[in-house]
Amino acid sequence: MSLEVSPLDSIPRAVRREREQAGLTLTELARRAGIAKSTLSQLESGSGNPSVETLWSLAVALGVPFSRLVDPPTPTIRVIRAGQGPGLRSEQSDFISTLLSAAGPARRDLYLIRAEPGPGRSAAPHLPGSVEHLILASGRLRTGPVDQPVELDPGDYVTFTADQPHIYQALAAGTVAVLVMEHR
Repeated sequence: MSLEVSPLDSIPRAVRREREQAGLTLTELARRAGIAKSTLSQLESGSGNPSVETLWSLAVALGVPFSRLVDPPTPTIRVIRAGQGPGLRSEQSDFISTLLSAAGPARRDLYLIRAEPGPGRSAAPHLPGSVEHLILASGRLRTGPVDQPVELDPGDYVTFTADQPHIYQALAAGTVAVLVMEHR
């Protein structure tokens, strides 16, 4: 399984747009997100290479769904071929998240997750009321709230509230899952 990552050209514009709409300075948003001002400045200028964790922190600090920072404008027909979607790599593990679709006003986002065995990815709480729905397509995965993780086999489904710390840890090579993030 190839874990190639394609940068999203729309991230710098989206972060700046959301920051400005929120009326925040670079300094204030960086403080709220717990990141360096220089990191945020590089990100907005297009010279940064943000991780999943950095973008989640920014989304939570801005009070917007993660997808609003990473989903480029959608053409009428959109096809994402296997292994070619724009992915974001985790700083913590061999884990890539590819946003496949953001549902607009319904606030449901669809992701393809690819992960390999090794250290798990710890996810910080998302916006209040967020719920994750995950179906494992291949491999094995440990996921769920940090205090109640479950192990999944191909075809298994799990749902849990994601406004608390949670984890993703591949237990087998070639782990692939489909994740629907629901923002209530």
